[in-house]
Amino acid sequence: MSALSRRRLRLASGVMNRRAALLLVVAIVTVVAVLLAAPAGFAAQGPSGAVSAVAILVYHRFSDTADDSMTVRVATFEAHLRFLREHGYQIVPLRSIVAWLREPDATLPAKAVALTVDDGHESVYERLMPIAQREQLPITLFIYPSAISNAPYALTWEQLHTLQETGLFDVQSHTWWHPNFHAERRRQSPAEFERFATAQLQHSRELIESRLGGHVDMLAWPFGVYDEEVVSIAGKVGYVAAFTLKASQVKRSASLLALPRFLMVDDVTPRILGRLLGEPEMPSVSATKARQ
Repeated sequence: MSALSRRRLRLASGVMNRRAALLLVVAIVTVVAVLLAAPAGFAAQGPSGAVSAVAILVYHRFSDTADDSMTVRVATFEAHLRFLREHGYQIVPLRSIVAWLREPDATLPAKAVALTVDDGHESVYERLMPIAQREQLPITLFIYPSAISNAPYALTWEQLHTLQETGLFDVQSHTWWHPNFHAERRRQSPAEFERFATAQLQHSRELIESRLGGHVDMLAWPFGVYDEEVVSIAGKVGYVAAFTLKASQVKRSASLLALPRFLMVDDVTPRILGRLLGEPEMPSVSATKARQ
């Protein structure tokens, strides 16, 4: 292994550990907030019958056991799909939601949900792909190419080709090596940071396009971190939509380069997923018996 490859591997592994800790905090805050908040109601249709809000879910890794904070058990993911199906949701490509946001005449189903997966973990190929093929699920993958075919936990370029060939997976950018832009800004001069951010955003999309073909114009912000400057840079280098970890539904007035997504962890049960989506809560069995 070359010195450059070893450096990339160390960077990727360090990123994985740091982002797991930060995302665990995000996940805990999200779940607690959802449990405490009153359901807002899934704003599927406005007064005229037009769709007024949709939802985007973001996953990271899949396994039979919840080995860490960002791993969702396959059984949990299947329960999410079953809940969505039983409650009338339609899983649509993320690009359809972006088109709905950009084009006044674009339409969506009344209860539209998009599925996204960040990072490019090998479990996407091993565990998610068979489910996606069985259920015909359109899924958008956000990858950071520095880890691909380098980090032991990551997908390879060959696996990404196979995923693309199913016609179900759209591979998009998660920057070049998943930096925390807030941390990088603190340690760099303004000019250095602008060059750094531009390279992170531009090199990623160019490399994915050169290795896989297709068009890369969507971005997931690493750690959900962004500000006005990086949003401006993203627009300049060709991104038309970017996604955060803010836990809310997507309204048609949302900023295209700061679109919210619901972070899915293994503790998000179907009941919690329902609260996130604003479904009316069903009374528990014990509560029903107490009222009788």
